[in-house]
Amino acid sequence: MSKHLRARNIALPHAFLSREDGVSEGLYEGLNCGPGSNDDVTAVAENRRIAAQYVSGNAGTPLLSCYQVHGSNVAVVTGDWGEVRPKADAMVTKRPGLILGILTADCCPVLFADMEAGVVGAAHAGWGGAFRGVVASTVTAMQTLGAKRCNIQAAIGPTIAQPSYEVGTEFRDRFLNADTAFERFFTAGKDTEHFQFNLPAFVRSRLENAGVGGIFDVEVDTYTSNAHFSYRRTTHRKEPDYGRQLSAIMLPS
Repeated sequence: MSKHLRARNIALPHAFLSREDGVSEGLYEGLNCGPGSNDDVTAVAENRRIAAQYVSGNAGTPLLSCYQVHGSNVAVVTGDWGEVRPKADAMVTKRPGLILGILTADCCPVLFADMEAGVVGAAHAGWGGAFRGVVASTVTAMQTLGAKRCNIQAAIGPTIAQPSYEVGTEFRDRFLNADTAFERFFTAGKDTEHFQFNLPAFVRSRLENAGVGGIFDVEVDTYTSNAHFSYRRTTHRKEPDYGRQLSAIMLPS
């Protein structure tokens, strides 16, 4: 049974891909689509072709991804930029035939679609990007292309879940200093200096505040799922590197 997932509320070509079906080996075994890893570049290129085939039905469909920096910048995609990746954490487009791809290994991938307006988006919402406003920025950028907030369907992909996401006091204080209401995203940890952070719930709240019309969550914890790459799991195992899974969406040609 495939671990690749789709969202029930998005009726356009898209997928939250796992590490299944790829050609990478060793630490990156499977479908590592991250050019930022130290994996063999030919393996990553082939994995991205496999991903493009799964999403679009054609391995040659351009698959775009950004140089992700945990910020809130959004790239408006008008054509295939190839290997020249802009520094951004989200993309939006109204041009058919281009796959928008987000790379993650615990951070939260979010796919967006206004199927009536023909506008799609994809965002990399780790805690930093979500905190800095990448969700709102993506929705606003979609609006500039003709989307309506109430028509946008959003889907949250595999991400690290609260039981797996331990943080310290400084991390929690950063959120509470911004808004004391953010306390609801934290539960008690193993001692008074540690807490468990609910990243998917925080991203959902950002989507709700942005006024999107619908939200779906695949509810997969990347840390506990052997079918997904996880930066934190790699760190705990003291492994030197990790792969990245792809979440992607496109407007059909």
